[in-house]
Amino acid sequence: MWWWLATPITLARAPIDPAEKVQCVSYAPFRGEQTPLNAWTHIDAEQIEQDLRQLKEITDCVRTYSMENGLDQVPAIAAKVGGLKVLQGIWLSSNRSKNFEQAALAIRLTKEFPAIITAVIVGNEVLLRGEMTTADLVAIIRMVKTQVSVPVTYADVWEFWLKNREVYDAVDFVTIHILPYWEDMPVKAKFAAAHVEAIRERMAVAFPGKEILIGETGWPSEGRMRDGALPSRTNQARVVSEILSLAKAQKFRVNLIESYDQPWKRKLEGTVGGYWGLYDSVRRSLKYPPGEPISNFPYWKWYMGTGMGLSVLVFAVALITLRRRPWTPRFSAWLGVAISATTAGSLLGIGTDKLYYESYGIGGWLLWGALLAAGILSPIFCAQAMVIGRSLPTFLDLLGPREGRKWSKLTAVLGLTLAVTAVIAAATALGFVFDPRYKDFPYAALTMAVVPFALLMLNRPQIGQRPIAESVFAGVLALSAVFVLFNEGRDNWQSLWTCTIYLLFALTLWRARAEQTQE
Repeated sequence: MWWWLATPITLARAPIDPAEKVQCVSYAPFRGEQTPLNAWTHIDAEQIEQDLRQLKEITDCVRTYSMENGLDQVPAIAAKVGGLKVLQGIWLSSNRSKNFEQAALAIRLTKEFPAIITAVIVGNEVLLRGEMTTADLVAIIRMVKTQVSVPVTYADVWEFWLKNREVYDAVDFVTIHILPYWEDMPVKAKFAAAHVEAIRERMAVAFPGKEILIGETGWPSEGRMRDGALPSRTNQARVVSEILSLAKAQKFRVNLIESYDQPWKRKLEGTVGGYWGLYDSVRRSLKYPPGEPISNFPYWKWYMGTGMGLSVLVFAVALITLRRRPWTPRFSAWLGVAISATTAGSLLGIGTDKLYYESYGIGGWLLWGALLAAGILSPIFCAQAMVIGRSLPTFLDLLGPREGRKWSKLTAVLGLTLAVTAVIAAATALGFVFDPRYKDFPYAALTMAVVPFALLMLNRPQIGQRPIAESVFAGVLALSAVFVLFNEGRDNWQSLWTCTIYLLFALTLWRARAEQTQE
């Protein structure tokens, strides 16, 4: 399985090739905990210089979006480094006084570095965000144009150019954003380049006589699926490669988003927001060095080894338990152990990979770490319970009245693992119902935890009252799964997989009865 999942792809053109530089890339200097969301964040010139010296090896141009947080130093540092031009951005918002401060600073920098700043981008998606009227935007664009000698433009998603055509008359060239992953109808990676070409041609017809610059395009390497649009390392490499090849063949300008992964964006856009970069944010290394294979799981051998180790551990626990308590388990018990061990071993690597990329902040690490821990503990302790004929405990066994409990260490650890899994499963399911756009699908770790529970529940006698807690969790999971299946669409296999596990878990909890587990 791992050999298939990790099979590298071969591209006709390397995504990033120093011998054939990228025209331009978006640049933000923030690393680690640094974020522009904190007004006091200031990036030192030395850090920016390190980045620009690295970037000039792959590109001749960087696009900036603001002059706050130390970004006003970029033109001077680019001049010092040499070999780089700057598309100078002015960040516009609903704050009028700040807008004019930014514009004045950009005008000064443009006059100070005429050989470095080749164009000024007045505003980025401010119409999309609804923070400024078209009339006010046009006014500030015209004001900047009267005071600089370089071309002036505005940048927004392509649909908002069509909705605000008067901006076209105010700019020297049109800067559009085409992000196939973020379209209202997401585009699959294999069709992304064709989609970019189609939109560019449509915009050229709608706005004749002026150059169309694709100011943002690219693909994320990590994050949740949207319909059939899957973020992955191979898909990012493929899309970037094909768009750059298309730009070269059609002779149009394109700016890739972005140079470095930006962890801070995950606070606004979830996992997917932090992984659009050509460079890794931690090691600051190129994701796709020329001549090296491109795989979604470059560490697959480690994942396979640890997964096999977990599978062996599950079987070992079952055998040791049987030796300590002589018993003749049914064939179904060993079949359950085998299925649990295989499922957990196969998915451990994927779950670990997702834990690394999807955990953001202490809360994120605790949440996904707890779910993966449940996914590891569930098959181990369920295997122990299977071979000695125990059934899955209910929440009453763990939290019910003291006189009604039938406690044991196995009951306690299984009950706690079940409770953690149920709470996280319900929370994520409701998240997909009420605020799904930036939520990740926890299909790997959730499957590792739920499959052993489902198999172990087969040992429970179907007598007694159905507990309220399990019934509520079952209802939440089932109803949420049905909604998410329709909302996410049939092309989203991450959603289909996750919802299948939600439904399996709902059925497992629905089968619970108030009668205590057998000792």
